[in-house]
Amino acid sequence: MPFQLHLLPSRIGLFSSISAMSSSRRASRLTRASRPELSPAESAREVKREPGVSFDYSKSEMNSVKRKRLNRVLEVKEELPKKQVGIVPDIEEFRYVKTGAKMSVTAKRVPASSNKNSSPVRLEKKIRVSSVVKVEVAAPENWEAVLEGIKNIRLSGQAPVDTKGCEKAGSLLPPKERRFAVLISTMMSSQTKDEVTHAAVERLGENGLLDPDAIVRTDEATLANLIKPVGFYQRKAQFIKEASRICLERFGGDIPDTLTDLLALKGVGPKMAHLVMSIAWKNTQGICVDTHVHRISNRLGWVFREGTKQKTTTPEQTRMSLEKWLPKDEWEPINPLLVGFGQTICTPLRPKCGSCGINTICPSAFKEASSPNPKQKKRGLGPT
Repeated sequence: MPFQLHLLPSRIGLFSSISAMSSSRRASRLTRASRPELSPAESAREVKREPGVSFDYSKSEMNSVKRKRLNRVLEVKEELPKKQVGIVPDIEEFRYVKTGAKMSVTAKRVPASSNKNSSPVRLEKKIRVSSVVKVEVAAPENWEAVLEGIKNIRLSGQAPVDTKGCEKAGSLLPPKERRFAVLISTMMSSQTKDEVTHAAVERLGENGLLDPDAIVRTDEATLANLIKPVGFYQRKAQFIKEASRICLERFGGDIPDTLTDLLALKGVGPKMAHLVMSIAWKNTQGICVDTHVHRISNRLGWVFREGTKQKTTTPEQTRMSLEKWLPKDEWEPINPLLVGFGQTICTPLRPKCGSCGINTICPSAFKEASSPNPKQKKRGLGPT
């Protein structure tokens, strides 16, 4: 009996719990019955919900969240181009670039994003880029002493270039006619001695042919016979007649006044164009390098091929190398100075080093004094 009385409260509590659970289940069934029937997936979400947490997001609220995230991504992506604006440096063009090609970077814009506060971002700015970067080149050792020595040797003025060079052509004519005479003389001077070129210019003058209109009206055969024995006289007669026609049609009977237009004439190369600009227009834009200037500059160790310590192989390489270090006030006089020096002392074969005033400082002195002439070398009769 006491044992039964002891267990009675426990049984009563158990019955109460069971009764409460049954009531709860009935209430839950009534609640579900009062709402529309849910799909299996919705039922699963209904079971997983925790009290006090709401998962009821409307469609408009979800779209708002997505827009905010998208705008944030676009804002982050735009930050990098904005920081890059203005860091591209302006690149100056340098004096040593004559005909270097230039290129420009086209400016681009990124369209505005959906964010109202954002604005077009300029990614690049237009710049002008030089095709050649200025490089400081050290002048050769003792070049000033060497140049001064050559000037002293040339004081006599007895070289052919001093009296019969291209700058002497048409010296008594009016400026316009003289410029045309200088152009014609320069076109004939290639691979021809100054004395021969000067004589051909005089024959043209005697026949009234130092005028573009008169040359155009003269047949090529007559013109060729008048300038003979200038080297390649037939081809040069053709070039002179064509240049005369261009001078009439495009320049009113005068000659071109720019390097670009001069170089556009057939038979006119860089050496001739720079010489004409210096003599006819008094506008020195570069050094005139002929065979004498090319040879002597290499013998003196004044020029090298780009990025090497090897001799230049063409007059154009020599011109570019000289212009990198030679002061500009020496550009015009260097041609007649070295041409006359090459005609009298520093000759192509067997240079007269014994009578040269700079033989103690010239790096090539006496090294070519015993060079064989071409015929001996071809026959194998030279020293071995």
